[in-house]
Amino acid sequence: MVEEEVINMKRLQACRRCKRITTEKVCPYCGSTDLTTSWKGSLIILDPESEIAKMLNIKEKGRYALYVG
Repeated sequence: MVEEEVINMKRLQACRRCKRITTEKVCPYCGSTDLTTSWKGSLIILDPESEIAKMLNIKEKGRYALYVG
């Protein structure tokens, strides 16, 4: 059972252009193929009008990487 879960698990990647986190090979948000597994920290924006979203210039809901290498 555990082996099955590991095989089905997809690697999370961050888009270098928009910093969104995805499991796809192409960013479904901006269309970039410049993705990396070298990222740290994540932030989930539920309200794009929040102070944190404004500070980080984030305009859409979603999961973002705080640092993209």
